[in-house]
Amino acid sequence: MSKNGKRTSLLFTSLGIIAIVLLLADMATGDTFIPIGKIWAVLTGGECDGTTRNILLSIRFIRVGVAALIGIALSVSGLQMQTVFQNPLADPYLLGVSSGAGLGVALFVLGAPTLGWTDFPMLQSIGIVGSGWIGTSVILLGIAILSRKVKNILGVLIVGVMIGYVTGAIIQILQYLSSAERLKMFTLWSMGSLGHITSSQLAIMIPVLCVGLVLSVACIKSLNLLLLGENYARTMGMNVKRSRTLIFMSTALLTGTVTAFCGPVGFIGLAIPHITRLVFSNADHRVLVPGTMLIGMIGMLICDIIAKKFLLPINCITALLGVPVILWVISKNLGIFK
Repeated sequence: MSKNGKRTSLLFTSLGIIAIVLLLADMATGDTFIPIGKIWAVLTGGECDGTTRNILLSIRFIRVGVAALIGIALSVSGLQMQTVFQNPLADPYLLGVSSGAGLGVALFVLGAPTLGWTDFPMLQSIGIVGSGWIGTSVILLGIAILSRKVKNILGVLIVGVMIGYVTGAIIQILQYLSSAERLKMFTLWSMGSLGHITSSQLAIMIPVLCVGLVLSVACIKSLNLLLLGENYARTMGMNVKRSRTLIFMSTALLTGTVTAFCGPVGFIGLAIPHITRLVFSNADHRVLVPGTMLIGMIGMLICDIIAKKFLLPINCITALLGVPVILWVISKNLGIFK
């Protein structure tokens, strides 16, 4: 094995150990500290009191699992967008999927009461997650059609930005017309939350994210070719439209699912891919994709531990930790700062 191969293997092993330690630390952190020994007893089927077992199984295992999944999903999505658009400041929300989810939630939380639709049983059964998913699905369908029709990748970028502006304007109108109680509910959703996901929702969330991750793994070769631009990829025999569609579908599934279930969680998808490139000193997506998954999980678990410790929304922590990373990346690699 070459020197670089040994270094990469050592890094993956070290990151795996760190991830396991943080998973246990996140499970132990909360309103009541639970010793690692009791957590291990629950995981291995050992003896543990009923209260502790119930807290771990009903609350903390689910939240920690959600945090790990979010870190993986958003980080991989960010990596794909930065590669496809050749832009180091691209993030998972560039396609407008989160805007669609936000509009769906805004129509449910803010629009339905304003229009007097809250009494419809079918509408009540949809809920915040369902409305977010409907908004995501609409944008997902639009992206699938658009990616097959648009020749220039810049066109997709412009459309994504325009979707964000239009949905943002509609949301602002709904906010202006809504009551203070409904406005607060929507604001809390927009701050991101990991603690309200149920086991039944997690059973839906996991398969969808797995489909998105499988697509991202299937696109590794395409991502490596796109590093040198679409023209080079075409000369190597790659079907650019097909590959672009698969990458966009993967990103939309990953980002849209996270946004629908947990709200828009910022900076993870923007910062983690840069950290991964610096850690591994490698541009090969065969290394970057799994590396980004691991580091994304680690980053999100750290944010979740801090958020639970100080009782803050998760978006506050990701922003506070993400902004310095982005500024450091800019100063180190992009040559903007002297």
